[in-house]
Amino acid sequence: MKAWKRIFVTALGMALLTSAGFAWSQRIRDLPAASQGIKIPAFSSMALAGQRAYDATCAKCHGANGTGTDKGPPFLDPVYNPGHHADEAFMRAVRNGVRQHHWGFGDMPAQPTVTESEIQQIVRYVRELQQANGMVFEAHRM
Repeated sequence: MKAWKRIFVTALGMALLTSAGFAWSQRIRDLPAASQGIKIPAFSSMALAGQRAYDATCAKCHGANGTGTDKGPPFLDPVYNPGHHADEAFMRAVRNGVRQHHWGFGDMPAQPTVTESEIQQIVRYVRELQQANGMVFEAHRM
């Protein structure tokens, strides 16, 4: 086989594998939480209100149940444990936006339509979800 044909076939194969991998990762994100190994706790009433606010505002980027998307990181990642990102960090991010610093998704814009009460409820929802999935306070060391 001529060299240009080998290069073309290799490039085509890589493109197909890449698109198949992307499609699979999107499909995984769309599966129910239990099939992704995510434990959904019996949420407190405050966290249930937070889940509704999260689903309306945050899930489009951070994924259902904090699993992340191609637009934003997952909140079930250890970097979001309370010792590294305290509740106030989440609150400031929603109020003021935040510059990209852990991930390559770009800056997070402020969410001015989310009320202070909803922010607190969302943080409670995320923390209860994290705790149910084994995330605990880990001291931040840098």
